[in-house]
This record gives sequence, C-alpha cells and structure tokens, in this order.
Amino acid sequence: MTKIDTSRPESVLPTPSHTVGPFYGYALPFPGGGDIAPLGHPDTVTVQGYVYDGAGKPIPDAFLELWGADPEGALPRVDGSIRRDPASGGYLGRNGVEFTGWGRVQTDANGHWYVRTLRPGARGAGAPYVSVCVFARGLLVHLFTRIYLPGDDAALAADPLLSQVDPARRDTLVAREEPGGTYRFDIRLQGEGETVFLEFT
Repeated sequence: MTKIDTSRPESVLPTPSHTVGPFYGYALPFPGGGDIAPLGHPDTVTVQGYVYDGAGKPIPDAFLELWGADPEGALPRVDGSIRRDPASGGYLGRNGVEFTGWGRVQTDANGHWYVRTLRPGARGAGAPYVSVCVFARGLLVHLFTRIYLPGDDAALAADPLLSQVDPARRDTLVAREEPGGTYRFDIRLQGEGETVFLEFT
C-alpha cells in the first residue's frame, strides 16, 4: 500500500470526490453536433468563436446548444436528423437532409467551437438571430444569449431586444463577419467585454 503525504497539497491527486462536475464531455456530445445545415445548402454559414472565463482564458470544456429559424424565419418542425447504429445504439451523426435548427457542440482544448447552420430569417419585427445556451464549469445555472448576424443595419437598429441593451454592450450580441461566409462570435462569461446574457421569466 502506497502512503501519500497529505500535508503537501501538490502531492495529492484529485479523486472523484474532489472534482466538481458537471462533466459535459461524457455522453452529451455526438458526431455532427455542429453540422446543423443540410449538406450543400446554399444558405449555409459557419459561426465560430471561443468561450472565455472572467480572466480572459479560454474554457476547454464548455458546452453550447444552439437553435435557429430557417432562412424564411420559420421554426423547424421535423422530428430530427440524428441517426443511430441499430447494432450498438451509438450515434452515427446527422442524416444531412433535415434541418432541425438545433445543434450541440463542445469547446475544444483551446476553448474553440463552431457550427455550420443556415442563415436564419427574421421572425416578426426585429433582426434574425440564433439562440444560444451556455454550460460551463463554475456555472450553477446555464446562461442564455443570442447571436445576431450582421448585414442588415436597419433591422439590427430596430430589434426590440437590442434596443433595450446598453449601446456600449450591444456588440457582444452581434457576430463579426469574416471571409468565406464565416462569422466570429466569442462568449465572455464575465469581466471586461462580458457577453450580454438573457433572463427568461
């Protein structure tokens, strides 16, 4: 039996009782979780970014769920697009045909995430957006935010939610356009440049 000197914290290895969950990397991610757009669809856009903590460091094990309308602004009503292996029950990924508007991704070791989805259309008055739910270590309750895509300044200016946000913080809800149909949207959980988070009552 190996004796461990517990008087020196650096010599004590963490055990499950010392490790605070939740552990989002177990069972929740699945192949193709970020491939929301049907294969070859002309309205496909890529949204990518990083999740940062209050000190500005990337979070390697955050977890995002995203929902968006289709290009006409309609909410998808299809049953789903996830395929399972009939023998093992494991996920095979999406079928590449149905658009459910929903995706689930985990950040990588550098805190980076990305999804391929359809550019959402507007629903009623306001600008189109993708809804995001953020799960991460240290968060007792998940956080909600939105990703607005640039391109229609008038719609962004008239959006009912954006018009209620402090002008100095509105940019934290609007992605930046990058070359090749890609948009950058970083999520900062707190501190300078903190993303605006929403509370639903």
